[in-house]
Amino acid sequence: MKKYLTLLVGLLISSIYAQVDGLPQNPEPGKCYVKCVTEDEFKTEPVQIKVRDAYKVLTVIPAKFKWVEEKVMIKEPSKKFIVHPAVYKWVDVPYVKKEAEPVLTVIPAKLGSSSETVVVFPKTAQWEYTTYADCKSSDPEDCRVLCYVEKPEVTVTVPTKPLISDARVEESKKPEKTATYRKQVLVKDAWVEEVPVPAEYATIKRLVIDVPPKVEEKIIPAEYKTVEKKVLVKKGGVTSWKEIDCGLVKPTRLNIYWNLNSATLTPAAKREIDTKLLTFLRENPNVVVEIASHTDSRGSKAYNRALSQRRADAVKNYLISKGISPKRIISKGYGEDRLLNNCSDGVKCTEAQHQQNRRTEFRVVQVRE
Repeated sequence: MKKYLTLLVGLLISSIYAQVDGLPQNPEPGKCYVKCVTEDEFKTEPVQIKVRDAYKVLTVIPAKFKWVEEKVMIKEPSKKFIVHPAVYKWVDVPYVKKEAEPVLTVIPAKLGSSSETVVVFPKTAQWEYTTYADCKSSDPEDCRVLCYVEKPEVTVTVPTKPLISDARVEESKKPEKTATYRKQVLVKDAWVEEVPVPAEYATIKRLVIDVPPKVEEKIIPAEYKTVEKKVLVKKGGVTSWKEIDCGLVKPTRLNIYWNLNSATLTPAAKREIDTKLLTFLRENPNVVVEIASHTDSRGSKAYNRALSQRRADAVKNYLISKGISPKRIISKGYGEDRLLNNCSDGVKCTEAQHQQNRRTEFRVVQVRE
């Protein structure tokens, strides 16, 4: 009884959530459901669009000119000055060519002849020992004689030259020498004569405006174009939930082996898409699928996310080239966010284990009625 009560409560809660969130009502366990989406309905209406406004076209009519003659001054009046130079005459001017020269004569000093005696050693007296000649003793000490001897002084005579008269200078003069030079002296100063110079004229021809320029105006009317526009008549959307094979809503793997750092489909990859995905989309024209591409953990997260997106887009673009509508394909790159094993950053794995994560899958996400 408790088991059936729990099941009844679960079905009741599922029914309430289905009504609130728009989920399938009365779902059966073990079954899968997909949204059935109706397309928007449109009608075509003509619309007139002004593709070009009215505007003016302005045409300039240039001015007309005529020739006229005119007398013009080509050189203004002025004055000129004639300079008359000064008048000079030559005169002789005496000058002292060489001044009187003082002459100095040296009279040398006169010296006499004399001498001077100098005592170079004074007179002295001293005791001196001698031996007595007739001494009979054999002892020399007994034969010594001490005598007090006087020595005379020693003198030197030096010749001298006494000054008789000292040297002096006698002065005399040589007379000056004179000469003359020629000099120009002013007889009449220079003066300036002012002469007027008249103006000069010439006749020129010039173009003057005879008729001024004008503008002619022309109105170009606006231009219209009729186009057809789509007007929404009935909004499409989710109308019901449809039971679908659960195998189709689960990711189905495509055996695509991408080259390293490449998002280019190989011939083998295209054959795999043709066999599995392209055939399925052609046989089920109302389904919308998601193309999901994944990488292994090697490389940065940002790089792997971008690489997987390029690979998912490559599959989408290939399907579009085969005639599949872009509205039926959603491409999504998940990078390394959904690894199938534990080969995350820093974990040592084999190449085969990394290959499990480098996959491209598809699954049904929507059915259009």
